[in-house]
Amino acid sequence: MNIFIVDDHKLFREGLKLLLSTRGFANGIHEASNGKEFIRKLHATPCDVVLMDIEMPEMNGIDATIQAMKMKPALKIIVLSMFGDEQYYYKMIDAGARGFMLKNSGIDKVITAIQKVSNGENYFSEELLVGLLDNMRDNRPDTRLAELSGRELQVLYYICLGLSNQEIAEQLFISKRTVDKHRANLMNKTGCRNTAALVMYAIKNKMVDI
Repeated sequence: MNIFIVDDHKLFREGLKLLLSTRGFANGIHEASNGKEFIRKLHATPCDVVLMDIEMPEMNGIDATIQAMKMKPALKIIVLSMFGDEQYYYKMIDAGARGFMLKNSGIDKVITAIQKVSNGENYFSEELLVGLLDNMRDNRPDTRLAELSGRELQVLYYICLGLSNQEIAEQLFISKRTVDKHRANLMNKTGCRNTAALVMYAIKNKMVDI
């Protein structure tokens, strides 16, 4: 696969690029120091997975993700986050991000995130989930929770664990088609646009226990 690292800290980019290059699963690893440079290079650069910082000069990660997804809708974007960036997470999800991980994560977790997201899954680092739970502890639960059925809550729980619809079906001894329907109902009832947003919804409403 081809990977793009978008971050305004050169030392961080070069260090991550060096670590990724030793694993031998990337055809090319490209760099950009901000969203504007990334968008300019993206026109002529093959790219499958993007590791995207949020706060950058000239163009931030949110605006860069919005533009990149319009150019290449199949892109898989993983947010490189720091504690305190939680205010931007919903915006990044709406923009099209599929994964979130802290910048101080080890290289093995970075590779796990890349592999999961490239396979169509979502990825949230465990440390990030714990931080979100702590920060959202005092938030009031969404009243729409009462509208979710017991089965929908079960499906939502397994979605948060990262299981596919087929895997959820096997866990609950129901058909994949039924899980598809429950997932669609969850999206409709919660107002979430994608799976990553559903995970964030579950975190905000204290439905994930880590």
